[in-house]
Amino acid sequence: MPEVVGVRFKRCGKIYDFEVNGIDVGEGDLVVVESELGLNIGKIVINKHVIEENERKIKKIIRKATEEDIDQKEENKKLEAQALGNCLERIMARGLPMKLVKTEATLDRRRIIFYFTAEKRIDFRELVKDLAAKFKTRIEMRQIGVRDEAKIIGSFGICGRELCCSQFLTSFEPVSIKMAKKQELVLNTGKLSGICGRLMCCLGFEYTETYQEDSALIESDSLSFSEEPEVTEIVVASSDAYGGEKDEHVTDLPSDTQKPLSEQESPEGQQKHRKFKRHRRRRKKRPRNK
Repeated sequence: MPEVVGVRFKRCGKIYDFEVNGIDVGEGDLVVVESELGLNIGKIVINKHVIEENERKIKKIIRKATEEDIDQKEENKKLEAQALGNCLERIMARGLPMKLVKTEATLDRRRIIFYFTAEKRIDFRELVKDLAAKFKTRIEMRQIGVRDEAKIIGSFGICGRELCCSQFLTSFEPVSIKMAKKQELVLNTGKLSGICGRLMCCLGFEYTETYQEDSALIESDSLSFSEEPEVTEIVVASSDAYGGEKDEHVTDLPSDTQKPLSEQESPEGQQKHRKFKRHRRRRKKRPRNK
């Protein structure tokens, strides 16, 4: 059974298991690992422990972070700021309806990731070409939701404290207006919404504690009253100009953001639409009374 440690890359980020690989490390140490985005520095937040072997392949720790690695990470911040400014300039030049939130560069600078929000599907291929030609490395555009945007930017809630998602939340749970109703709060979405425009995450804290024994608290019932699911992180476009190779692709966005209205409707709605069209065709064929 492999011996692993829990590594976190961002504040309040998810914790990932990495195999120790015979390296003497402990909680609080900075290590260099190969994540799904590339070479990165992470902090060990869970000490060594043994897990059962499974089909999922666990990556290994490459080494302890050295002074050179830490200096390189600080140098990358200049590249990230430059990439952010250049991307904003190209977005304005091409008139793309998107909001750039953050940029990240891997430790070895082989990849730059741009995080953004957008209301609809956008063709980013020309933008990606511009960025790849400028920085000569792999470019990725990742779409995030409004809650993730608030978590990255950070702010203060109506309670006067820092946002929960920026302090300790590692994932977003479904929140419903029913939670506020059960707690006898004023059902005013303006007062119950956070800076992201969604219902505040803290509505679920006391709800789960106070009404855990309530028969109404079942997962299926709670989810049926929840908001629309948050947009997950999506790689929209990427280009690899590193080493002279080029690879461009556009990954489809969620189906509800790109299908025509008639395809988004329910089967009952589509059937009514077809009946309406048949009715109109029959009316056109009828001879008009003179």
